[in-house]
Amino acid sequence: MSNAKELHLKRKVNHDIPTIGVCATCDPRIDKKSRQRAINIIKIIADLISKKVVLPDKTPVNVVYSTVLVDGEKQADIVAKQFKDTGVNIIVCAPDTWAFPQLSLLSLIQQFPDIPINLTCGNSGQKPGVVFTHAASGAISQYGRLVHINVGNWSDTGMYPKISSKTIDYLIDWCYAAVTSQFLKGKRVVIFGHDSMGMETALAHIIPTRNIFGIEITRLDMKLLADMLQKESYNKKELAELRSWLDKLCSKRIQLRNEDDNQRLNKSLAMYLIVRDIMKDLNAVGGGFMSQLEWGSDIRGIPLPVADIMESLFNSTFDHNGHKTPLPYATEADVQGLLTMLFFMYLTGGNPPLFMDFRKIWEPFEIKKLIKKFNIKLDNESVLWLQKGFVDGNNSGSASFDWAGKPGWSIEKIMLRISFPLADQHYFPGLGNSESFLGRAEIEGIAGSLAY
Repeated sequence: MSNAKELHLKRKVNHDIPTIGVCATCDPRIDKKSRQRAINIIKIIADLISKKVVLPDKTPVNVVYSTVLVDGEKQADIVAKQFKDTGVNIIVCAPDTWAFPQLSLLSLIQQFPDIPINLTCGNSGQKPGVVFTHAASGAISQYGRLVHINVGNWSDTGMYPKISSKTIDYLIDWCYAAVTSQFLKGKRVVIFGHDSMGMETALAHIIPTRNIFGIEITRLDMKLLADMLQKESYNKKELAELRSWLDKLCSKRIQLRNEDDNQRLNKSLAMYLIVRDIMKDLNAVGGGFMSQLEWGSDIRGIPLPVADIMESLFNSTFDHNGHKTPLPYATEADVQGLLTMLFFMYLTGGNPPLFMDFRKIWEPFEIKKLIKKFNIKLDNESVLWLQKGFVDGNNSGSASFDWAGKPGWSIEKIMLRISFPLADQHYFPGLGNSESFLGRAEIEGIAGSLAY
């Protein structure tokens, strides 16, 4: 008679790193040389993924591969067992030959319900992996399951075919999407307060977020933070170190009129330490904070200092302790903005997020009018932004400090471009320091917004 096994308590939670399993289907009638080539392609693909796909903290994802070609049900079961034993939760199949879809791939993936599947192949008539890819994709789609196909190019001949860079790029992009989806399932974000703007973009759609992305939204009342701030529930030595770090890098650009302003700045820095520890305790992957109304601007209560510096420190790749992984943090508890930043950060392998408002489109006639008014000389009047206009992305949220500089700049050089004026007293009677910087024109990025 067997006994139940007690699970021992682990005090530190180790978030499972996604594991990508690479395999290939085949046909038992295929010649030995072609079968070996198919196995070689599996290893080439697996090594490429392993070198390029990382989590935001630069931890490589796990990549495993099987040299058992999936000819039929028996081989499908063998590979499934290999993949299950190694925790595979993403599958990349790289067929180079024809195979029978139901006997091979479908028999494998049915043992892995609800995980991302990618079929990457060459586009060869001589090696009809592409024929199998379309046949298998159709068969899978018929029963309502999603599968991604990447019909690329690799050499028709040779035992170690050269894979085109575009094929690799498309595959790596998909891998980042799959890793993002799988890693964030079961994770949580922590929101202080409610959405202060009352706009659809900020609403926390708890059940849809849970159902679609598997992400949980933990809501905390801001009274907890106010109480912890009053009780000084933070490491005072570390607060002094954080303030010293900020003073050393930016003292000439921090606006302080008196001792009250000085103490409010210290409170806003203490908020970072308190919330950071709460986030760590809850294993949160992101967060948000409601600055306006109850916290900082409702004079029926006691307005407290703004959270701008706290939010930017979370979003940055560094703080007073040195380099770190950004933790996406949304201003005004904008949950959909938070989810957008969270996904973008994982999709890019750790690029710091930039929250901004879509203010207006500056149209060409407006730009030309301003150029004339201020007598600005242009070296090139055919630039695209002058012909088509540009988006005014003024930031009402707290962006990563990284965006004040360029990738690769030192912390000191970045912070030289940032100033910390007092918050607008009419908007935020609780005052505290905001922040100001101009992003570099040379920086390129992709804008996005998640909407429900």
